[in-house]
Amino acid sequence: MPKLDPYNKMSKGFDVRLICYYLALVFIGWITIYSTCYIPDGSTPIFDFGQPYSKQMLWIGTSIVLATIILLIDSGIIQHYAYFFYLFCLFLMVLVLFIGAEINGAKSWIKIGGFSLQPTEFMKVATALAMAKFMQEGKTANQRRYVWIVQFALIAIPVIVVMLQHDAGSALVFASFIILFYREGLSTQFLVLCIIAAIITIVTLAFNETYAIAMITAVFIGFMIYNRTQKKKIRRNIIIYVASILFVFSIDFLYEHGFEPHQKQRIDTILGKTSDPLGADFNLNQSKIAIGSGGFFGKGYLKGTQTKLKFVPEQSTDFIFCAIGEEWGFVGTMVVFGLFGALIFRILKLSEKQRNPFVRYYGYGIAGIFAVHFFINIGMTIGLIPIIGIPLPFISYGGSSLWAFTMMLFCFIKLNDN
Repeated sequence: MPKLDPYNKMSKGFDVRLICYYLALVFIGWITIYSTCYIPDGSTPIFDFGQPYSKQMLWIGTSIVLATIILLIDSGIIQHYAYFFYLFCLFLMVLVLFIGAEINGAKSWIKIGGFSLQPTEFMKVATALAMAKFMQEGKTANQRRYVWIVQFALIAIPVIVVMLQHDAGSALVFASFIILFYREGLSTQFLVLCIIAAIITIVTLAFNETYAIAMITAVFIGFMIYNRTQKKKIRRNIIIYVASILFVFSIDFLYEHGFEPHQKQRIDTILGKTSDPLGADFNLNQSKIAIGSGGFFGKGYLKGTQTKLKFVPEQSTDFIFCAIGEEWGFVGTMVVFGLFGALIFRILKLSEKQRNPFVRYYGYGIAGIFAVHFFINIGMTIGLIPIIGIPLPFISYGGSSLWAFTMMLFCFIKLNDN
């Protein structure tokens, strides 16, 4: 039997705000999914399980049951079985490589009858739990380098498997753990290096390797002149320069071999390298039109023309934010922004108050996941980032994602209760 949490002497009660935010977002998601399927001149019965909105109703019901179970179990169980859950989810992800079904270019689904399960969604929860458990145990370890290597491996292993499934969007979400690392003492210099790496990546993809290398060389020469009398810094600059050059060439290799043709086309479109009015540009333009046409107050519920005429692809999943923007306008989108902002801020605030470091680590881990999912999903619908296809938490249609996000949030609510 798992040991009871020594940090938890008395129950403080479940956080009502987080539960209310969850219910509000789930409700917004369901009514929006219904709207994307609504036929003005036809019959749109609520209980038609051949339709996404009825299926989502089933997922919502089972998610509430799942949330209730999590709230009823002992919080020590969540921490005790963190590694087991991580290994189980990793096993399912590897299994997908052999028996998985391919959907939208990504082989990341296990089909069981008429039901599809996406283990990657649950792997995000498992990684957050495993990271929190290891970081709590590693805090007393003397071998600091060993701790960092294991932490990196816990994230890198699922990322590699996800990339083998050709699901670059989900792989990108795992970068959200940098928020946790930064809270726990990650050097600011490392964050600066990450920003520099992002700039180099954009320059390499937008132009070519020659432009990127020229930019790196110019910066290198400047630092060499500035640090010409400091031998240690000169050696460091040379190492960083060589690593940057190797990084530039690795970008091209990963771009050519790690992305599907349609994903590369979307990236090229965003960067302005190609124009595809009837393909990638069309989807993005229709998304912008739908959101922009909503104006300040929106066209009204069930009255979105772009939504009804199916101009926007994946309206109930990846592009569900378009329907919200069209029918509820700027006011509606700000409500969604406000709910997500309040949810993430509340998780961070409660995490900071925790005496149990495991809960704090886990809280920052899932706050980062929610934030990255929100930013990427909204960003791709308005053209800020390439269309890579990840769900909007609690709102997008899908059983796997709703179950996983429900587990993610309610595990924190349960852990915070004590």
